[in-house]
Amino acid sequence: MTKISMDESDEELITRLRDGESDVTDYIMNKYKDMVRSKAASMYILGADKDDLIQEGMIGLFKAVRDYDAGRDASFRTFADLCVSRQMYTAIQASNRKKHAPLNSYISLYSKKGDYDEDKEFSLDQILEDMKDTDPESMMIDKENTRDIEEFIENGLSEFEQSVLELHMTGMSYVEIARVLGKDEKSTDNALFRLKNKIRKYINKNSDK
Repeated sequence: MTKISMDESDEELITRLRDGESDVTDYIMNKYKDMVRSKAASMYILGADKDDLIQEGMIGLFKAVRDYDAGRDASFRTFADLCVSRQMYTAIQASNRKKHAPLNSYISLYSKKGDYDEDKEFSLDQILEDMKDTDPESMMIDKENTRDIEEFIENGLSEFEQSVLELHMTGMSYVEIARVLGKDEKSTDNALFRLKNKIRKYINKNSDK
């Protein structure tokens, strides 16, 4: 059994793994399993089974261990987070589930926010925090209006903007979203700005009716 010190960095462990110490893989997989679970709790809002997401996340983590290159990539933690997110999101996109499951019942669905903090919660009003000027508490949105918003997102946003919105709703920054989608940061930030404006205008327009 390989002896591993708590003081060793991930990068040092990967080097040992490349040198043939295969037990290091199990150590790293166990070390980051809570990160995978936290990520699954966050991305569950996109409409996939949580256990399936955890399984996909562990696959992504294994790929990170297998593919990490200290001379090319950022820290292993950052690289692993990216690989796990991509694996989960690809699985969600490949499923036949409704694309906008978070919106299909009522506007105040809750999801976990933050990479490792499972105590924080936020509503869709807060997710879209600066998308409208009205006080969220003064704006009651029933199921019919929610379906209208859902339809607007489906038809009024580009496919790229929809993907950015979905990942933004999990608590990801535009930098993280860009990495998951394989896009540059500027175009992702611009897409986030555009979609916020579109949704804000739509909500404001319909709230005046």
